Amino acid sequence: MVERSFARDIKPLFRDKDRSSMSVRFDLWSCHDVRDNAAAIWEALRAGTMPCDGPWTADDVARFARCVADGMAE
Repeated sequence: MVERSFARDIKPLFRDKDRSSMSVRFDLWSCHDVRDNAAAIWEALRAGTMPCDGPWTADDVARFARCVADGMAE
């Protein structure tokens, strides 16, 4: 089993501009905030509405989903 972590696998996917555009709701560079809002973030990623300038690849969306399913270790 591959050990996934927020710091290594997810945080680098969120750019500075993604973080600043979402800062009024939560911090995309905070494992705690992303974990608490994972369902809404995943839905937006899956729908292609986040980030606002173009969707993540299917592999990156799947990586996010796997990390959430694994409990999103820091």
